[in-house]
Amino acid sequence: MERLNVNPTRMMLTSLKKKLKTATRGHKLMKDKRDELMKEFLELAKENGRLREQVEKSLAVVYDNFTWASAIMSSEVMEESLMYPKQGVSLQVEEKNIMSVRVPIFSFETSAHDEENIIPYGFARTSGELDNAIEGLSNIFPLLLDLAAKEKEVSLLAAELEKTRRRVNALEYVMIPRLEMTIKYIAMKLDENERGNQTRLMKVKDMMLTEAIEDRRKKNAEAMERAI
Repeated sequence: MERLNVNPTRMMLTSLKKKLKTATRGHKLMKDKRDELMKEFLELAKENGRLREQVEKSLAVVYDNFTWASAIMSSEVMEESLMYPKQGVSLQVEEKNIMSVRVPIFSFETSAHDEENIIPYGFARTSGELDNAIEGLSNIFPLLLDLAAKEKEVSLLAAELEKTRRRVNALEYVMIPRLEMTIKYIAMKLDENERGNQTRLMKVKDMMLTEAIEDRRKKNAEAMERAI
């Protein structure tokens, strides 16, 4: 992995250390979020599977009743019986927040005057299987809405979980190691420069000391010559 292309200065070293601290803290928070999302996702997936199984079993019964009704009744009578429904439904969509993910909540209201009487036809030309099918659909409708909300919630949580997982991996395996490598490189460069400066200072000090000794020696020699 390549380090960052920066100038090895103390100011840059301080800046990168702050970035590393922020990245490390962000990694921990994102990792905690990923774990919580995974927990929520697994629980929701289990509940969604249970609800789907329940809905499929109920729908199978409804389809069987419709099949029997179609076999007993003519298609014209079937279409005429179901042409004008007796009950209307209005759907409302709200939202809730799960780990920064906004998921839908479905609810509905019926517009019939008598909610118990949902059969839109007379009983003279129709079969009991059609009555059972319509009642079954009416009972299963809230489960279908709940299943639709759960399916959407699973999809949104899965997308957020994947996005969070990529961010965690990017921080853990790319950004943080690159920052650490660059910080280590700058620290080594600064230490090297510091040792170089100390070596130069020692050499200058030795040169100045040598010159001072030489000057003292010359002065002593001149004093001895004048004394003679």
